Amino acid sequence: TRPLAYPAARRAPYCDPQTGQTHDCNPPHELAGFLTKQSEWIRDWRRRHFVLKGDRLFFAKNEWDRPHGMIDLRTCTTVKSAEMKTGRKNSLEVSTGDGSTFWMYAETEKEKDDWIGAIGRAIVRCSSTYQDDAVYHSDDEDEGGGDSSGDDSQNPYK
Repeated sequence: TRPLAYPAARRAPYCDPQTGQTHDCNPPHELAGFLTKQSEWIRDWRRRHFVLKGDRLFFAKNEWDRPHGMIDLRTCTTVKSAEMKTGRKNSLEVSTGDGSTFWMYAETEKEKDDWIGAIGRAIVRCSSTYQDDAVYHSDDEDEGGGDSSGDDSQNPYK
């Protein structure tokens, strides 16, 4: 059993080896829990504790260790189910714009769906497409019965 002080324990920050920046991955965070991840080099499967915080997905050997890896979701394009590709139940893949893919699986289908939803929302939040869509307007906005009087003085987008 774990000591009672465990829930109050704080995890050391992740230090990005490329930039030297540190990232806090203690609560509050969007989602945390165990997934089994395929290692990048050896390609074996290892159970890791993941923390989704903002636009980063951190992973460590357990809940209290300093994270030893991070997936920057700002570089990711998709997250989706991957049972057919991995041959493992409840698996998911996270793909980046440069062609890298991270493979993971959860214990249950609900956990897999929770992770896909949370990671997907994080990718959308930090994608330039999402930011551009927030201010997007069409030159054809009058096509569906809108005011076609030609007076654009009330339209802030024209």
